[in-house]
Formats: sequence, structure tokens, C-alpha cells
Amino acid sequence: MPEFEAELARYQQAQTALGNTVSPEAATKTVSDEFINILLLEQGATANGYHVDDAALLSRIDGLAAQVGGVDALTAWQAAHGYTDATFRSDLRRQMAAAAMRDQVAASVRSTAEQVQVKQILLYSAEAAQKALGELKAGWNFNDLAAKYDPVTKGELGWLPRGYLSDPAIEAAVFALQPDQYSDIIQTQAGWSIFFLVARDPARPLSPDALLTLQEHAVQDWLMQRRNESKILIAP
Repeated sequence: MPEFEAELARYQQAQTALGNTVSPEAATKTVSDEFINILLLEQGATANGYHVDDAALLSRIDGLAAQVGGVDALTAWQAAHGYTDATFRSDLRRQMAAAAMRDQVAASVRSTAEQVQVKQILLYSAEAAQKALGELKAGWNFNDLAAKYDPVTKGELGWLPRGYLSDPAIEAAVFALQPDQYSDIIQTQAGWSIFFLVARDPARPLSPDALLTLQEHAVQDWLMQRRNESKILIAP
């Protein structure tokens, strides 16, 4: 596919310019994954009735030209990156449609969600974690103990929605707690943690970071579903 081969060449050129060494196999996988994602998003936009008309395309090209220093500079950039005017316009249309679909999926994420306010005691050995758990069972107040082990943050993790944490085991543990309950010791990538549920809110506004994370997850889930529903053939 000429468009894919051209995109692969551009990726390899960019990596070389950055001083990175990427194997042909790794480069092909990276570019093919992104190329497939863009095509699926474009197809989704088209199926939803989205169309990049000539006026929108021209406006986008004018904006790009202004960013790089004028029409001549944009033309030179296209030539340096293996584009003809026709292939540049075609690629830009595809990117604009994909971006519109990505925005539509992201916008489907609600701005409020069930959230839990969580604290933790984080230790860096199983023995230290067992000692802290023993102190809790002996009657130590969790807040006081968290402040003892981490005087700076006092163990505060803030409000967390489902799908925000990268570790499913942590999410399952904290959402299973009731307010004023603490978890057993849970080994994580950071160490050994004991979590404490401060409060629960069934519909709390998401922080900007949490909203962005959930939107990114929504786009990835959408792409995974479309990949599972599609017949994708990559020619050798």
C-alpha cells in the first residue's frame, strides 16, 4: 500500500533524525498499528456522516502554512517528507476525520463518576508492610500512621474513579472498601501498600487529569472493539 510505505519511510526518517535506532520489524509494527488506528477512526467518522469538505481542508492547510512560515515553507516541508500535494491532502483529510472521531468518542465520557477518596501507607519491603499492618491492628489511627511513614503527602492519593488506576488489583481493593476501612497488604509496582477509604461519592466531578485518562481509555477501548469486529490483513 503506497500510503503505508510512505508513512513507514517518514517514521524511519524521523527516528534517524532523532538519533534513534529502530529495527525494521519494530518500525513496521509501530507504523502499522497507528495506520490501522487512523483508518478505523476515519471509517467510524464516515459511518457517522462526518465529511471533510474542501473548505475545511483548505482552512486547515492555511493554518499549517501559517504555523511553518508560509505556503512555500509548507511546500518545502511536504517535499522533504515525501509528500506530493495530492498525497498530503489525502493524508490530511484522513487525519482530520480520525481526529473528529477521536473527539466524538472522548466526548462520550461523562464528566462525573463514582469516586473514592483514598489514602495509602506505602512501604518498600514486605517486612515493613507487615509491621505497619500490625500497628494498625494494634490500634494505630490510619491517618497518624500514614503521616508517620510519609510526612510530606501523609499518604493522600485523592479522589479516584474506576478506570483511572493502572493496576486493576488496586482498583478492585479500594472500591471494595467502605469508609474508614483499610485493606490488606497489596503488592504493587511501587512496593507494598495498605489502602484506606476516606469517603465515597457516587457522582463526583472528574479532575481534568482523570477525565483525560478516562477519555484516552475510551478511545483505546473503541479501537480495540473495532479491531475485533474488522478483518485486517497486512500484506507482506
